[in-house]
Amino acid sequence: MSNSSPNQQSPLAALISSATLIEKKELKSVVLSFLVVFILMAAYYMLRPVRDAMASDWSNTEISVLWNIQFFLSLAVVALYGAAVSRVRFKLLVPAVYSFFALSFIGFYLGGSLIADPILLDKGFYLWVSLFSLFHLSVFWSFMADLFDKSQAQRLFGIITVGASAGAIVGPLIASAVAQTIGAGVLMLVAALIMLIPLPIIFYLQYLKRVELENEQVTIDPSTLRIGGSPLAGFKEFFSSPFLIGIAAFILLYTAISSFVYFEQTNLLRVFDRDQRTEILANLALVVNILTFVLGLFATSRLATRLGMPFTLALVPAFMCAALLILAFAPLLSILLLLQVARQAGNYGVTRPAREMLFTSLSRESRFKAKPVVDVVIYRGGDAVWSSVFALLTDGVDFGMAVMAAIGAGIAAVWAATGAALGAMFDKRSTLAARPEATLEGAASGLNPNQPGLNS
Repeated sequence: MSNSSPNQQSPLAALISSATLIEKKELKSVVLSFLVVFILMAAYYMLRPVRDAMASDWSNTEISVLWNIQFFLSLAVVALYGAAVSRVRFKLLVPAVYSFFALSFIGFYLGGSLIADPILLDKGFYLWVSLFSLFHLSVFWSFMADLFDKSQAQRLFGIITVGASAGAIVGPLIASAVAQTIGAGVLMLVAALIMLIPLPIIFYLQYLKRVELENEQVTIDPSTLRIGGSPLAGFKEFFSSPFLIGIAAFILLYTAISSFVYFEQTNLLRVFDRDQRTEILANLALVVNILTFVLGLFATSRLATRLGMPFTLALVPAFMCAALLILAFAPLLSILLLLQVARQAGNYGVTRPAREMLFTSLSRESRFKAKPVVDVVIYRGGDAVWSSVFALLTDGVDFGMAVMAAIGAGIAAVWAATGAALGAMFDKRSTLAARPEATLEGAASGLNPNQPGLNS
């Protein structure tokens, strides 16, 4: 007779739990979530070098105009998505989003092979991939915030982010190989086809949420659930919630730093042809995502659980402040490239998963309606504003890299302070939500704790 108890872990399971903080009942869901985001990010990183290679054919002012158009496109698409969230069965919502984008990229591929002078199509593709870059991750992390509870998110989101990093490593490798052999345009078709693979996995994860994760808030069958409510509820809640406004401020400051680095990178790549740019950007992305892989696997979960959310959210902004000060005194290409690697790896490996943990304190309607407003509309609004500022300061006032880096360092300092304050807000909300009297007070006042109004 075996002396082991039914709940005793095998040596392998114990090793995984010790190394990654994953509990036995969560392992299958984490692995499958890892796989979904791996595939989605691989698809995006096949498309991203194609998009960014196009940008070096245009001036900073042209790119700024596109980024302003992108804001209004994002506003319209998020409003349409809000209508879909209200009406489409929850079980079908996330698969429908990814199916739609896959079909759209097949359309771009066919259009590129049929149109002789695809300048407008290229700019349309640039806008659409830029929208997709935020939208596909916003929807994925909305799904994750609905799949796992708060304590699980702090332990597991860093690990799941490793899947995004792994996909972002594989995607550029494929992009680089295809660009050199077949041509960059074929990447649109390849990316579209692999985006269909996660659809059955998403359905299975919805099943695992009910039968294995044992989240107490799951009380109804998602196959018949419609979130309902107003299609514009996400916009309304955003403007009434200090917490969401705080997240938006954090994102706006991030976009200021990323805009600076992006435009400088674009300017430096003008001397190369489009296929060479695609290859260079793919290789740069490879380095970034190897670093992100390491951070997500070994650092992020421990930072969030042991040092807290204020420290975790402020870490990368504080590092960027110091790095930009160095760049201001030594405005060299090599330092700029190192800064780009550090910024992206820190964002993808630490800041992004920590930011996604914030949304676990919101209701389901907020996760799927208000979150895209923050992730997509506010993000692209920041791009529009900061791209205009950058174009004005460089093309208009003729500021050089050193001056722009000094300005960026000041913005990064404010970004770090905002991250620390936002983390403190999250900790306070989590503490209040854990108190038994919070539920009793809500019941006594006639409020439903699942309604988004309590998330303000």
